[in-house]
Amino acid sequence: MVALKIPDIDSGRMLIRVEQGKGGKDRYVMLSAQLLGILRTYWRLARPRHRLFPGREDRPIEPNVLQIACRSACTAAGIAKRVTVHTLRHSFATHLLEAGTDIRIIQVLLGHNNLSTTARYTQVANTTIAKTRSPLDHLPSTVVPPG
Repeated sequence: MVALKIPDIDSGRMLIRVEQGKGGKDRYVMLSAQLLGILRTYWRLARPRHRLFPGREDRPIEPNVLQIACRSACTAAGIAKRVTVHTLRHSFATHLLEAGTDIRIIQVLLGHNNLSTTARYTQVANTTIAKTRSPLDHLPSTVVPPG
């Protein structure tokens, strides 16, 4: 995110290009229509030239600046729990999984080579587990007499 360039936002295909992201790989992630609106407003106000969120001398912003912004947003929202930028990555994966997104899609979005790495990011809520139907519930119900 800190190195995003303006051309990385592909509003025509509703994609964001992540260049040299996690593991040094290039990939695409979905672009939310809501986020696109926010980015357009930001662009009209800030008018960045090359990098979407420039640091000094049009270099990428430092990751600690992003962490400070995350902490400020949590304070403004009244969130007392410790939240980091990495927490947002975990939350992204968890929400996608709970919404029914295939874990292999989540793997690609996060830029993981191994599915086991993705599985560590996906902490499923107990309410989702409780709503999951057991394979036994798909069988015809029969009453088996005791003994």
